Amino acid sequence: MSDELLIDHAEGITTLTFNRPHAKNALDLPMRAALREAVHAIRADRNVRAVILRGSEGNFCSGGDVRGMNVESAEAGRNRVDDLHGWVAQLLELDRPVIAAVDGVAYGAGFSFALAADFVIATPRARFCMPFMKVGLVPDCGALYTLPRIVGMARARDLIFTAREANAEEARAMGIVLEIAGAEALDARANAIARALASASPAAFALTKRALNASLTSDLRTMLELESLGQGLAFSTDFHREAVQRFRDKATPLFHWPQS
Repeated sequence: MSDELLIDHAEGITTLTFNRPHAKNALDLPMRAALREAVHAIRADRNVRAVILRGSEGNFCSGGDVRGMNVESAEAGRNRVDDLHGWVAQLLELDRPVIAAVDGVAYGAGFSFALAADFVIATPRARFCMPFMKVGLVPDCGALYTLPRIVGMARARDLIFTAREANAEEARAMGIVLEIAGAEALDARANAIARALASASPAAFALTKRALNASLTSDLRTMLELESLGQGLAFSTDFHREAVQRFRDKATPLFHWPQS
């Protein structure tokens, strides 16, 4: 644990809190290092069933700390971002649910982190922005991959090239945000979703997420084969057998989505 990143483990859920409130939780080098270690640890720990990303004191993350961007060469700049991308890719590919609880600003890399989540829950005061054009930089942390896939190419161009801000309602209309919750209810709602997803079949969730991640760059036959192989594995799990038995017995299901 570091001061810049708070880590909490409870009931199979790991919560990562960006914690530089004086800088709207901007990403500095110590926070980057802490996130890298945390994501690596989560990936290796099968006791972690779900992950929540959040920010402290009314903001999610305002992106990279511009005051620390003293890059002297193209090679140094590439290495700086490439160091981020190793663990960002692991977060995007994590075979367990990731929920982003967004309050206040989600700018730059902060927006990218939200896009890396499976679900984004936002407050009415959440604000999403790709401000890279304002400082002559290129979107990073996977945004050039995730944003067009979520909102479509035209809207991705709009958000990136204009560097404008989108509020929570617009982000929901674009498909970035799943739900809007009051600031006082945000953490509770994110935790309820995380607990529900943590109760799902680990195998079925992992297989489905990996297939979905591949779907937009695969052909029909490849996806059909992934479905067949995945379903074969899922049929063999204890979770599936117990879920079927509960259905037959009209008992409480193992998994259900929490009502908002």
